[in-house]
Amino acid sequence: MTQAVRPDEMVTPDGRSIRRLNPALMDAVMALPNLAKLLVRLLRDPRVPMKSKVLIGFTLGYLVTPIDLIHDIPVIGQTDDALLIAFSLNRLMAASGEDLVLEHWDGSQDVLDIIKNISEFGAGLMPKKAKALLEKVGL
Repeated sequence: MTQAVRPDEMVTPDGRSIRRLNPALMDAVMALPNLAKLLVRLLRDPRVPMKSKVLIGFTLGYLVTPIDLIHDIPVIGQTDDALLIAFSLNRLMAASGEDLVLEHWDGSQDVLDIIKNISEFGAGLMPKKAKALLEKVGL
């Protein structure tokens, strides 16, 4: 008799359980599709300010270019990318407003609150000079 596979369990093609994922990591992975849908929906919504949409576009462009403010040294090199993502996401959600974000969000309120808290925390870590530069260019 076979046991039921848990949603946080990884199974090889031959049916062996190889490890269990951390529940917090599993929640984060499961939130990614909803976060992607939220971003797309907010970017398509005419009620969202254009500056916020441009900032998201700038962020995506920065992520795919080989130019980095901090070179890709393991862990440290991804810091600028993570802070810019958090800052941009925080700006987009704040500019859109709570009601509009909730209108486009498919996941649970708890997960959305976690995403907001993480993006606010990351945005708070963004260097003042970088924030000033983005504001100077109108973002």
